[in-house]
Amino acid sequence: MNELVTAAVSRPVRVEKGLVHKHDAGQVLLSGLTRLSQDEFLVAADWTDTGGLLADGDRPEDSAVLLTETIRQTFPLLSHAGYDVPFDHRLLWSEYRYALDLATLGAGGIGGRPDLHIRCHDVVRRRGRVSALSLDITVLRDGEQLATAHTRFTIQPPAIYDRLRGDRRDAHRMLELARSRPLPPPVSGAGEEFRDVVLSPTDAADRWLLRIDTHHPMYFDHPSDHAPGILLLEAAKQAVRTLRHPRVGVAEAMETVFHRYVELDSPCRVDAQLLPDDQLGRARFLVTMHQNDLLCFTALVSVAKEPTG
Repeated sequence: MNELVTAAVSRPVRVEKGLVHKHDAGQVLLSGLTRLSQDEFLVAADWTDTGGLLADGDRPEDSAVLLTETIRQTFPLLSHAGYDVPFDHRLLWSEYRYALDLATLGAGGIGGRPDLHIRCHDVVRRRGRVSALSLDITVLRDGEQLATAHTRFTIQPPAIYDRLRGDRRDAHRMLELARSRPLPPPVSGAGEEFRDVVLSPTDAADRWLLRIDTHHPMYFDHPSDHAPGILLLEAAKQAVRTLRHPRVGVAEAMETVFHRYVELDSPCRVDAQLLPDDQLGRARFLVTMHQNDLLCFTALVSVAKEPTG
């Protein structure tokens, strides 16, 4: 692992798919890693071929999807190559926020080879191993800032994870159970390709059911015993776009908290409500997800101001 870390910048190579917990090598978005100091890293990304992840290609709203999946892949990469976390340990999202620079993204489009400058802090160790850490991330392309992000995740060894998950710890069994039930119809108005719609309509205009397609190539690239965090983030964005339809708007910033797992074997309710504008004058929405009357996920979504004239 250490050879990869020290050689990545001088001799960039695509990061092996196992280091970012992907089964499909075509979905690997990271190409190199170097350690700048004890808890600082430079991660090279490759956005030159994103067809395996983005069905439409170069829409402004796709920037957040690509950014978030790129950042998500840094969790296992840094854990394994930077902090010697064993491959059988589980990485669990706690919180995540991002802010896009839409002007820069709009000028350059989606593509290129950005760099992620990452500072790790609030590192918690138990019995000599890292069990939690926070990441502050700045994404640059050709010297221009595309986005900033902050995230925190925890790390659990197999014994603890299995004890917490109980009967739901078997990912293959949970997937079989989910696939034995009919997939609900997709909502209209989110502006997504059919395969990417993660909401199903209800009788209320501001409420949906989470639509979990366990055959989706990105969200379920590998078996999971619960709905992945990136699917919940996408659901929050789609809820806001659907609520605003037909008005356009891009989720320019988001602040999220993962309270508990969203399970595959029971309905998950998604609610959205309009809040007062944020400090930059952007429309702001609160999206919540409940399952079995328990709060699972919250997101504050700020939508870019629409151009005038």
